[in-house]
Amino acid sequence: MKQQPRHIFLTGPPRIGKTTIVLKVASELKNMGLKVGGMISQEIREGGVRVGFKIVDLNTCVEGILAHINHKGGPSVGKYRVCLEDLENVGVKAILNACEESDLIVIDEVGPMELHSEEFKRVVLKALNSGKTVLGTIHYRASSPFMDAVRKRGDTEIIEVTYGNRGSLPKMIIREISESAR
Repeated sequence: MKQQPRHIFLTGPPRIGKTTIVLKVASELKNMGLKVGGMISQEIREGGVRVGFKIVDLNTCVEGILAHINHKGGPSVGKYRVCLEDLENVGVKAILNACEESDLIVIDEVGPMELHSEEFKRVVLKALNSGKTVLGTIHYRASSPFMDAVRKRGDTEIIEVTYGNRGSLPKMIIREISESAR
């Protein structure tokens, strides 16, 4: 009998390896025959300095700008300006497609930049209520009513990534997700 999906969100300080773990898990589960879709966020660096973040659709590899120091419009988060158009045309679309077509929905990240989009929040809830497993990341310190609601869901596990556990987490998460997907 198939178990109810449990959603897993990784949290932890910047650059601890959350996205790396998500990518390892997604790749291994794809190799095991699961359909994996959704979006990831990655740093944009110029000359070794972080200047922004891009979002990538895991299925189509289409990329967009999530936020950048040189972006002219959009809400500001720290020194970055959020590109709502790319977030919705790439990220939201990737999550929606994953809700329809995938066994595992990846959402990297639920954080202050993404929460400027009402569409993003709507599709995160759709994914969490889809009956499919969500693997995501959630901002370490930031708090909002939406993020707090995601953290407090009874079907959601929040795992803090540390230097001590980041090596063992992919295997544990792969085992947990593959068991619930069968």
